[in-house]
Amino acid sequence: MATNEPLMAGVAGRYASALFELATEQKQTTEVEADLGKVQALIDESADLRRMVRSPVIPAAEQTQALTVLLGKVGTGPLVTNFMKLIASNRRLFAVGDMIKAYRAIAAKARGEVTAEVATAHPLTDAQSQALKDMLKGEAGKDVSLAVKVDPSLLGGLVVKLGSRMIDNSLKTKLGAMKVALKG
Repeated sequence: MATNEPLMAGVAGRYASALFELATEQKQTTEVEADLGKVQALIDESADLRRMVRSPVIPAAEQTQALTVLLGKVGTGPLVTNFMKLIASNRRLFAVGDMIKAYRAIAAKARGEVTAEVATAHPLTDAQSQALKDMLKGEAGKDVSLAVKVDPSLLGGLVVKLGSRMIDNSLKTKLGAMKVALKG
């Protein structure tokens, strides 16, 4: 699956493409995407796990063993569990975040969707998420899925990245602009 997209061209893209092909063959693309979401949530929640994932010092066997226990507790399916073990044994665990992002992009493209990366100061309610999806769908002309990340440093508002466009409507940016205007 050759592509010109930078995310898909590297190691992460090749692994994500292979996982997507396997998931498609087994008719488990949605389940795999949900399981990868669980993995990403684990990494986001635990500083120790982030250190383990990024550390070249920790032996692959120990990383694999730790992942097996963690993934068993959160209940990921065998395809994602085996995938995580494979990338740990191949010493590619450092790229798991990019692999998850690439898988989501491939899955969204297969569904005819685009993914918008959204950073908010506070978690969005279901109604806010739906309103944002509807607004972005009108802008993109396609269904839009949201990859939401909470960033309290924004103070308020949100930052939306849809393809190559970025809309920064955060309070942090507005205050920064006011500070520059007042100094000048």
